[in-house]
Amino acid sequence: MSQRHLVALEADARFEPVGRAADLQRWSVVDETVPGAVHTGFGICALAPGGSLPARVHSYEEAVFMLDGAVVLQTTDGTHLLQPGDYALVPVGMPHAWHNDGDVEARWADMLAPQPRARLGGDTVRVPATPLAPRSPAIPVDVRDPRTRLFGHIEPANMDVGKQSQDLLAASASMRTAVLVYSGITVKMMVDSDLGAQLTTMFMVQYEPDGVAGPHDHPFEETYLFLEGGAEAQFDGQVYRLGPGDVAFAGVGCVHGFRNVEDGPLRWLETQAPQPPRRYSYRFVRDWDYLRAAIGTIGTDEEEQS
Repeated sequence: MSQRHLVALEADARFEPVGRAADLQRWSVVDETVPGAVHTGFGICALAPGGSLPARVHSYEEAVFMLDGAVVLQTTDGTHLLQPGDYALVPVGMPHAWHNDGDVEARWADMLAPQPRARLGGDTVRVPATPLAPRSPAIPVDVRDPRTRLFGHIEPANMDVGKQSQDLLAASASMRTAVLVYSGITVKMMVDSDLGAQLTTMFMVQYEPDGVAGPHDHPFEETYLFLEGGAEAQFDGQVYRLGPGDVAFAGVGCVHGFRNVEDGPLRWLETQAPQPPRRYSYRFVRDWDYLRAAIGTIGTDEEEQS
């Protein structure tokens, strides 16, 4: 069986300059070089103190999740300050620039869909004359503020079902703070069609100590950035132990599953591209094994024809 996955450990991360300036460095984890990756461009960005990336437009959506430090995202819509826990959507064709006005490095994860093409200059066009919004003052992300329509914020506490309260509801954007809970697993959507995305999704996943997802696959690509705890992950029949800072990718048809192997919560950032269909997003091995046993299937169609 051909491999349709990638596992990249934080210890092996390789950051390279983006553009002509070395202010912004990026670890390109999933790109054209990864077998099975067609829709996904995923990486970790690091912008030096005082650094900037000039105005540009992309032929892809860019979903962003802040990890460390603070960064100013300047667009034609406005100028916003992103801090740890903030997330953002930069739509296709929106002129934007990045600035680090702080004294510490700013780091964020980015998801680019459709996948940028190196042979076409990474599908990025510099637009130095574009009239962006004034660089300051930068508006902090507040989900109650209509000016932050392409932004949101999440805290680890938002994933704790036992801590949901009216206090959280008072500082929420209605149902955008809702969580989905099943079988020891909690999911909270972040960047999706409700936020304006058309080509990708980004969300947070948390497993309780007994959380398990059995082997399954999807008709789309997934990427996982592990943030907390320890996971036993299976991809294409191979087993891996993954922790904070590690990244994994599962292409279409890659059978994969996860198990929390520590006493505390297991939490990761997840992306999908293209966006999942309304039905049949999951194909669990368990379900089809059950059907074979229930109806007494002799073999596959190919076996019967031989």
